[in-house]
Parts: sequence; C-alpha cells; structure tokens
Amino acid sequence: DVQLQASGGGLVQPGGSLRLSCAASGYIDNDHIIGWFRQAPGKEREGVSGFSMSDGKTYYADSVRGRFTISADYAKNTVYLQMNSLRPEDTAVYYCTADRFSSLFTTAEAMRVMLAHKDWGEGTQVTVSS
Repeated sequence: DVQLQASGGGLVQPGGSLRLSCAASGYIDNDHIIGWFRQAPGKEREGVSGFSMSDGKTYYADSVRGRFTISADYAKNTVYLQMNSLRPEDTAVYYCTADRFSSLFTTAEAMRVMLAHKDWGEGTQVTVSS
C-alpha cells in the first residue's frame, strides 16, 4: 500500500503563496494518479488538482486554474502543489491521495473516483487571512 503525507500548510495573507508537499512511501508507479483535495468548514470535500505519473497530465479545478501548479519529483516520490495568489476562499484542510488507474481514465475522471476514498489522513491546514 502507498502511504501519503501532506505537509506545507500555514497562515498566509491574501495574495500570498504556499507550496504543499505530498510525500509517498511505498511503491508509486506509472499507473498512479495523485490528487490534491480540500475541505473547508461546513463544505464538502472537493478536488483541487491531479497529476498522472505516467504522462504528467494534470487536472485543475476551475477555481484554482491559473493560480495553482501541480508537479512531481519522481526521485523523491513527492508531488507538490504550488499555490499562488491565494484567496480567503482557498482556506481549507488540504489532503492528498492516490490510486492506480488504467490508461482509459483521464486525470479529471480519476479525481472524481478518488473523491470517494474513505481514508484521507490528517491533511494540512491552509488559512488565507489578513
């Protein structure tokens, strides 16, 4: 099994930046898609961004496209989420998760499937406030 640890959250002012890390222990192969999700108080969990380890194809939610960038360091088994131009509405606990998918799945489709995951770990808190 792959275990994932999200880190890098914090308190930042509107317009600021943070970089989240999702470190994987265990075997990550090219069938894996790794996704970032977030859950704000009183709201449902939502997909933020996803990365396909096989071809590097990415997914971004409309609310973060152009502000967030997802990337991977294959040697370190780590996926990053660079968050720029942060807004108060980005405040949430951010989680990362992964699963293996056939090549028939797009990264966006994989994100919808992974939203049903049960075990999310602790996540990392991102608070955007002045």
